[in-house]
Amino acid sequence: MSTRIAFLKGHGTENDFVIVPDPENAIDLPPTAVAALCDRRAGIGGDGLLHVVRSAAHPEAKDMAAEAEWFMDYRNGDGSVAEMCGNGVRVFARYLQHAGLVTEGDLAVATRGGVKRVHLDKEGDVTVGMGRARLPEGDVTVRVGEHSWPARNVNMGNPHAVAFVADLAHAGDLLAPPPFSPASAYPDGVNVEFVVDRGPRHVALRVHERGSGETRSCGTGACAVAVAAARRDGADPAVTGVPATYVVDVPGGRLVITERPDGEIEMTGPAVIVATGEIDPGWLETVAR
Repeated sequence: MSTRIAFLKGHGTENDFVIVPDPENAIDLPPTAVAALCDRRAGIGGDGLLHVVRSAAHPEAKDMAAEAEWFMDYRNGDGSVAEMCGNGVRVFARYLQHAGLVTEGDLAVATRGGVKRVHLDKEGDVTVGMGRARLPEGDVTVRVGEHSWPARNVNMGNPHAVAFVADLAHAGDLLAPPPFSPASAYPDGVNVEFVVDRGPRHVALRVHERGSGETRSCGTGACAVAVAAARRDGADPAVTGVPATYVVDVPGGRLVITERPDGEIEMTGPAVIVATGEIDPGWLETVAR
C-alpha cells in the first residue's frame, strides 16, 4: 500500500465505528489490522469497523448485488467477523449519504445477516428493517459474580441472551463476557443484555457485545430486548395482531423498536459522522503483521 487510506469516524447512540470506504474491496484488513484501528489508545478507536464495499466486489455479498449495491463488511473491535450490527447499519447508511452515494429515502444494505432495508428520513433519524427474530428453545442462564438470572435466547442474525434484572449495576463491569449455561446454547459466544423496566413499554439496558466488551449501545441487542419484553408482557404481535413498540434506553441514547404482527422488526435512531481522515499505510502494514 503506497497511498494513504481514507477513513471516517461515526456513531449511533454512541456505539462508535471506524469507517473504511473500499468500493472495490482492494484493502487488506486482517483481524490484527482491524483490532489496531479500533484500539482507543494506539489506533483510531471504535467498538467496530465498517468496511464499505460494493456487493459485487465481495465474495460474501455477490449473491446480494442485484438487490443491494453496498455491502457492510462488519468487524468487531477485536477483529473478528460479525453477522450483523444494527447501529452499524444506520451509521453505514449515513456514510453513504455523507459521501453522496445515496439520498434521503429508502435503500438496501447487504450484510452477512441478509439484505436490510433502510430509510433515511428528513429529520435525521435512520430506520432499519432488522428482519425477524428467531427464538431458539431451551433454558439459558447468565451469571455475574454471585448473581444469576434466566435469560431469553433471541437471535437477530447474531445471538443474544436477554436477562431482566432488578438493577443494572448487578451486571458488574462487563469487561469480560458474562458466563452462561449451557455452553451448547451459544457455541460461538453471545451478546448479553441486562435489562430493567423504566415504564410501560419502556426499558433500559446494558450490554456486553461479543468481541467488543461493554458498549454504549447495541442495535441488534435493543431489538432482542424488545422482542423478549413483548413475550414477557404478553404483547407478542403475532398473537395480539397489534404492533408492539418499545422505547429502549441505552447508555449512549435512545432507540425505538417496533415489531409488527408479521414478525418484521424496525429500529429507529440517530446516526452521526463526526470526523474524516487518513490512515498511514506504513503503520497499517506494520500492525497487520
